[in-house]
Amino acid sequence: MRGVIFAGAALVVIAGAAGWLLTAASPLEASALSGLQPGEAARGEAVFWAGGCTSCHARTGVEGDAQLELGGGLALRSDFGTFVAPNISPHPTDGIGSWSELDFANAMMRGVAPDGSHYYPAFPYTSYARMSEQDVVDLFAYMKTLPQVEGRAGEHDLSFPFSVRRGVGLWKMRYFSEDPVVDLPEDADPKVLRGQYLVEGPGHCGECHTPRDFGGGHDKSQWLAGAPSMEGSGRIPNITPSKDGIGDWSESDIAYYLESGFTPDFDSAGGEMAKVVRNLAKLTAEDREAIAAYLKAVPAKP
Repeated sequence: MRGVIFAGAALVVIAGAAGWLLTAASPLEASALSGLQPGEAARGEAVFWAGGCTSCHARTGVEGDAQLELGGGLALRSDFGTFVAPNISPHPTDGIGSWSELDFANAMMRGVAPDGSHYYPAFPYTSYARMSEQDVVDLFAYMKTLPQVEGRAGEHDLSFPFSVRRGVGLWKMRYFSEDPVVDLPEDADPKVLRGQYLVEGPGHCGECHTPRDFGGGHDKSQWLAGAPSMEGSGRIPNITPSKDGIGDWSESDIAYYLESGFTPDFDSAGGEMAKVVRNLAKLTAEDREAIAAYLKAVPAKP
């Protein structure tokens, strides 16, 4: 009997150790950013607006230059609890001012904090993982030019077991992927490919417009087919080229909506989408047209 108890205890220890190793964070290699051009703030500004950083990290309702004060604090409510957007201003202690380029790239592309812990995927690194390292470095260069904001944002309010951050490692094993969502042909139009990069990567459109399964990961079989609103009522619309989505919109209709917020039937963007439009309006016309081309090329979903 004593041997059975010892054997059982040994199995528990082995299983625990295996679980601990499997759920460890997987940061980028130290050499991942070697060979890149130095980060350039002018290029990074375009990435900043494509990524919509102000929508979560600036104070609610601010306009103008106040949008660039990224002190965080927005509460993101979910079935798993409430996540709070952090201070990502270049403040040396309350923000990310003491981070290195590699720290920033690990956060953006792997969901790994400077201390090696996992970030919760309320931060859309599952999309940012598809970004290029150069865009990430340029974005960091731009963000270092923004105002320092004093004060840390609040803490997440999560119940057990979601409060165990190490468990995010298991979530990543199931859902984290750097691969494109839509399998485009090798001879796809470069404009469509650019749109795919913007939508699936920095624009992280799928984070809101794609439904999630029981584990909180994207149901990629219904990519961009619409989802319940995270604001608590209503529904995020289907933006695939189906009759239930934007199938009757032309590419120029889509591009104009992304610039102005006006739909072909003279409605206008509201709620969180109004913030998205304000960000996308700062992109080049070519990039908005590329997004439109990609949205017309994705599989139509009811």
